[in-house]
Amino acid sequence: MQSNYIYILLTDTGTLFTKSIKKYTKAPYNHASISFDRDLNELYSFGRKHPNNPISGGFVKEDIFHGTYSKYPNTTCVIYQLEVTERDIVKMRRVLNVFKRSRTKFLYNLLGVFGVSLNEPVEFSNSYFCSQFVAEILQRSGIKLWNKLPALITPEDFRNHSHLKLVYEGILFDYEPIKRKKAK
Repeated sequence: MQSNYIYILLTDTGTLFTKSIKKYTKAPYNHASISFDRDLNELYSFGRKHPNNPISGGFVKEDIFHGTYSKYPNTTCVIYQLEVTERDIVKMRRVLNVFKRSRTKFLYNLLGVFGVSLNEPVEFSNSYFCSQFVAEILQRSGIKLWNKLPALITPEDFRNHSHLKLVYEGILFDYEPIKRKKAK
């Protein structure tokens, strides 16, 4: 039986927003994304809709070479893999398709980020922050990694979870699959 994996990418772009969060969290990474492939071709999160506009946020299909990361070549990251079943992937894609179909209706849950710091979930319909979104995809697909609401999950929770296997840590653009694509 073939193993199936999804990938969790945690990043630190060094932007003013991430520096502000980092001062509070003391965590090395403050953005989370989910990918269905090791090469990070299919990468989703809640973040900047436009690389040059930190104010406009929501559901995004992230593009390492043309999106926000392209503006921050020294982005540091850690990549984890999580073994899942083929059925889990089908369920995750079904949940993800809801986000894709309604992408313009979703907003970035900035108040939710502050709620995490108070250990009080702040949830609004169609509004997520990055790690909340990734945790929501997993939970709605039947993968329950924590005994707390997705609205309280931080990138650090992913980093500290024993079911996630470290694949890479370092500069995002030095990650071998990204380096190969960049060289083409």
